[in-house]
Amino acid sequence: MPSEGHRSHNELRGDVYGSVVQAGSVHGGIHIGAPTPPVRQTPWQFPPLVRVVDRSSELAALERHRARAARDGRPALAAVSGLGGVGKTTVALSWLYTLRRQFPGGQLHADLGAQSPDGPEHPGEVLARFLRALGVPAQQVPTMLAERTVMYRSLTADRSLVVLLDDAATAAQVRPLLPGGSSVTAVTSRRRLPGLTVDGCYPVHLEPLASDAAVELLTDTLADGRVAEEPENAQALVELCAGLPLAVRIAGARLAARPGRSIGTMVRSLAAEHQRLEALAIDGDHNVRAALDLSYQALPPSAARLYRLLGLHPGREFDTPVASALLIAEGTEGAAGTEGAEGTEGAEGAAARSLDVLHEASLLVDAAGERHRFHDLVRLHAAARAREDESPEERAAAARRIADHYLASATRAEEIIDPQHRTMARDYGSASVVVADVGPGSEAALDWLERELPNLMAVIHQARSAGFPTVCWQLADALWPLFLRRKFYDDWCAAHREGLAAARDLEDTAAECRMLTSGGVGELGAGNPDRALEMFEQAARLFLGRGDRLGQARTLNYRGLALQRLGRTDEAVAYFARAATELPANGDERAGGLAGLNLADVALATGQAEEAIRHAGVARTTLRDAGDTYNAARATTLLGRAHLVLDRLDQAGDLLSSALATLRGMAADYETARALGSLAEVSERRGRTDLARTHYREALDLYSSVGRSGSDEAEAARCRLRRLEQDEPPDER
Repeated sequence: MPSEGHRSHNELRGDVYGSVVQAGSVHGGIHIGAPTPPVRQTPWQFPPLVRVVDRSSELAALERHRARAARDGRPALAAVSGLGGVGKTTVALSWLYTLRRQFPGGQLHADLGAQSPDGPEHPGEVLARFLRALGVPAQQVPTMLAERTVMYRSLTADRSLVVLLDDAATAAQVRPLLPGGSSVTAVTSRRRLPGLTVDGCYPVHLEPLASDAAVELLTDTLADGRVAEEPENAQALVELCAGLPLAVRIAGARLAARPGRSIGTMVRSLAAEHQRLEALAIDGDHNVRAALDLSYQALPPSAARLYRLLGLHPGREFDTPVASALLIAEGTEGAAGTEGAEGTEGAEGAAARSLDVLHEASLLVDAAGERHRFHDLVRLHAAARAREDESPEERAAAARRIADHYLASATRAEEIIDPQHRTMARDYGSASVVVADVGPGSEAALDWLERELPNLMAVIHQARSAGFPTVCWQLADALWPLFLRRKFYDDWCAAHREGLAAARDLEDTAAECRMLTSGGVGELGAGNPDRALEMFEQAARLFLGRGDRLGQARTLNYRGLALQRLGRTDEAVAYFARAATELPANGDERAGGLAGLNLADVALATGQAEEAIRHAGVARTTLRDAGDTYNAARATTLLGRAHLVLDRLDQAGDLLSSALATLRGMAADYETARALGSLAEVSERRGRTDLARTHYREALDLYSSVGRSGSDEAEAARCRLRRLEQDEPPDER
C-alpha cells in the first residue's frame, strides 16, 4: 500500500485488446475471467427449394448483376418484388441455391414480416438472431441496434455469405441487415422498395406466368397424367388462376387430393367469379384471398379506399382520370364537361398518390399509354373488398361516377370530332364530373374513343342493371363519330341494341328513335340491310305518332340507304328525292344536303356521271354552308370520281386531292381510302405508275385498318395494284 501522502499514477497508452482490469484496492472474493470468444459457425438456414417454372430470364439477370458486382469488388444486392403468390421467394431461392459452392460462409434467412398481423420485424431482433447464428454467444449480443449492426458487418467482412431477407416492409428495415464483404443479399417484397437503389440494389419485378408455363406448373404440381388427358381444361384452369403461381399450385393440390376428380370439374367450380377466391384455398394454409388481404391491410386508408372502389370499374384497364372520378367529393360544385371544375384538382392529386402506393404494393401493374390494370384475381379481390367495406349506397354512387366520367368524356370527344351531330341532352348523377383530356383535335379524340372503347362498351352493358339506363343510350349516342369513321360494326350494333332496350325501359320515345336510326345505320354497315330497314321504319312510325315531321323526314334518307343496299334502286331514289325536298322544308338544310349526296351516289353507280356531278355539286355547297366539313369532303370525293368516269383527269385530280387533304386531317380512314383509290386511278391513267402504286397500297392499308379489306372498293384497288406490280420493270422492284 502506498504511504499517506504518496500519489500513485497509472496510465494505459495505445490500443488495448482483451480483458483489462484497473483497480485501486482489491479485497478477496473477486473472480475475473475473460468473455468466451465467438465460435465461428456456418449457418445454413434456407428453406427447402421448390421447382421454379419459366423464370429463366429473371434468374439470368440476377446472376449477371452478381457477376458485375464481383468484378467491381462490391457486395451484390437484389430485390425481387411482385404480387403476393407470384413466386418471389421461389425465384430468390432458385438463384441463391446455385451459389452455395461459391459462398461457403453460409446462408442466413429471415422473414421480415411485412404482412405479419403483429407488424414487421424490428431489424435489431433479426440482427440478434443473425449474430447468434454466426457464433456470438447470446450474452455478448449488444443491446443497441447500431452496435449490433457494427458487430454484424465486422463478422461478415471476411465471409462469403448469402442472405435472404423475405417479405421486407421498407428499405430502412433492410439496410441494417446488409452484410459486409463480398456477400450476396436477395430481398423479397410486395413493394418495389426504390429506396434500396442508393445501396446499389438491382430490382426484378415478377409478373404472373404465361399460359404455357402455368400449365407446366400445374403438371408439376398434379403429376398424375390428368393434364395430358385434359389439355384444354388444363389451359382453362390456369387462365382462371390468371397465371398466379400460388393459385395454380392450390388448384393442383386440391386436384391431387381428389384423384377421381376431373380438371373440368375444377374449371366449372372456379368459373363463377364471386366464388373463385374462396375456391382457391386449401387446408386453411395456402389461400389466395388471404395473401391479397395481407397486402390490402397494409395500405394506408386513402389507397385502400381507392383500391376497393377501382374494383367496381367494369373494364380491364383504366387511366388516372377514372381514379380521380372515384375520389372526387360528392356535391362539389362544378359543371360536367368543364375542365378545371372546382374539386377535381384535389382529387387528381389524391388519385395520383394512391395509385403510386398501389403500384408499389404490386396491386396494380402498368398498361400501355400510362394506364393501369389489375391482375384478374386482384380485380376480384378489390371488388370483394368493396362489397364488404363499402355500403350499397357508396358502391352505387361510385359506379355512377365512373359511368358519368366516361359519358362526359365521350361527349367531349363527340363535340370535337363532329360538332354538327345533333347531340341530345346528357343526364349526370352528380354536379361535378371528371372529364378526360381527349384532345387536341379530332384525330386525338377518335384515338381516345378507340382506346377506351372496351371500357365504354362495358359501361353500356352494365348501365341498365346498375340503375342508370339513361347512361346506356346516351353513351351509345356519344360513340356515333367513332362508329361512323372507324367502322366498329359489332360494337356499334351491340351498343345500340342495349341503348334501344334502355330507351324502351324509360319509355323515352325521342331516345328510342335515336337508337333506331343510329343503330340502323350500324346494321346497314354490318351487312344487315333488312334489319336496318325494319329499324328505320319503326322510327318513322314513332316520329309520325309524335307528330314530328322533321324526324319522320330524316328517316327517308335512312330508308333510301337500306333500299339501295337491297338492290331496290328505284325505291331508294324516290326516298332520297323526297328527303331532299322535305328536310329543308322542315328546317334541316344539312340533312337535305346529305339526301342530295345520296342521289349523286346512286346516279354515279348507275352510270349517270353528269347527273351525279349536278347532285354532288349542290350537296357540297349545302354541306359547306352548314359547316359540315366531313360530308362536304365526301361530296368532293364523289365529284372527283364522277369526273374520272368522264375522263376529265385534271378536274378529277384537283377535286380528289382537295378531298384527301381535308379527310386526312379528320382521321376519317375509310373515306380517305376511297379518295386515295380514285386518286391512284387518276395517276395510273396519267402514266404515273409509281405514284399510283403508292396510293393503292396506302388505300388498302386504310381499308384494312377499319375492317373493310373485303369491300368492293378494296378489292378493286387490290386488283389494280396487282396488275401494276405484274407490269413493274425488274429494276424498279
